[in-house]
Amino acid sequence: MTKLLISSFDMEVGGVERSLAGMLNQFDYDNHQVDLLLYRHQGDFMGLLPDRANLLAEVAQYATFRYSIAETFRSKHYGIGVTRLLSKIISGIYGKLRSISEIGYIQQQFMWKLALPFLPKLNLEYDVAISYLWPHYFVAEKVKAKRKIAWIHTDYSTVDTDIKMDLRMWQSFDTIIAVSDACRDAFLAKYGSLADRVKVVENIVSPESIQSQASTAEMVNPMRTDSRFKLLTVARLSHAKGIDQAVLALKTLRERGYGRIAWYVVGYGGDEAEIRRLIAEHNLTDHFILLGKQTNPYPFMEACDLYVQPSRYEGKAVTVTEAQILGKPVLITNYTTAASQVNHGVDGYIAELSVEGLADGIEELYSNDAVRHGLAQYCGAHSFHNRDELRKLYELMGSKRKEYAS
Repeated sequence: MTKLLISSFDMEVGGVERSLAGMLNQFDYDNHQVDLLLYRHQGDFMGLLPDRANLLAEVAQYATFRYSIAETFRSKHYGIGVTRLLSKIISGIYGKLRSISEIGYIQQQFMWKLALPFLPKLNLEYDVAISYLWPHYFVAEKVKAKRKIAWIHTDYSTVDTDIKMDLRMWQSFDTIIAVSDACRDAFLAKYGSLADRVKVVENIVSPESIQSQASTAEMVNPMRTDSRFKLLTVARLSHAKGIDQAVLALKTLRERGYGRIAWYVVGYGGDEAEIRRLIAEHNLTDHFILLGKQTNPYPFMEACDLYVQPSRYEGKAVTVTEAQILGKPVLITNYTTAASQVNHGVDGYIAELSVEGLADGIEELYSNDAVRHGLAQYCGAHSFHNRDELRKLYELMGSKRKEYAS
């Protein structure tokens, strides 16, 4: 029996959290004793966690990483609060000196590095410890395990990090798992010395579960009664996901005379106010519709005519694969890892990464029923089962038994 720890932040609605739940629900618990450590026991996806994964008690110091700075001080974690303030100041100076406009990742690096002296170790020992979400300092510094594994979910060519600081952290891990070949290649362009440690294991998906949830009729779904051509995006409302570009692309399509297109978005995030401002500014209130946070996005996917991922960057978008499982035509932007997500013209369409490119791609698929239906038919006939990805993980963990439950 392999004693395994998996750590992550929380179970708020998001692609990484859904992929974690998907993996845990298909895990081989007959051969693995699994402890799950979440920094905070919160999020609408908490209910997706299987009973056989042992959820460890919340550790107060680690829960602060989901607090604001003010909340951290109010919870009397003064040392961590001071490090949060320092990391904000230092990363701001760092960004200005290096002309970096997006310092979020760097701030997280400094935040963890400075907080380490105030964070307790986990007083348990494991055969394997998996850190599922960057930054991975907790498993690297505070967990005792014979083997350590870290996960990469993002495209590292699109984010700024302090490479030296990160490299010291990455060297604590025996294996680094990327969710796609392109994701691995982008990571190695920065951290080439780690090439022998980086392996690819795709996000684990369950087509049966997705198809079952898609048939749920209980929720209110305005898409079911909308007779227009319906686009759907499921994503955080953030710069990375390109929802602002989507608003402007719909404006462009309407200017071209396509007035019977509606764009629905399932998701929430920090850019919501700005996106709502854009929607109002361009008189799209009845055409670009924010559906908010939804724990089950699949009935909305089932009701759409075209699934669109307008992202600026991705590791590998779980939602795109989920739409393909439901037999939907998909359009994604040409972010760096796009070719590892979609085979253009076969199981999806890759549009130029710009407002005009999005509008052009949507216009082509809207106007060409044969192409759109061809993409959908291929996805409907194709199996998206990837159970073998779990077998890869077991082998990387060094599990002795080679035959596992599927």
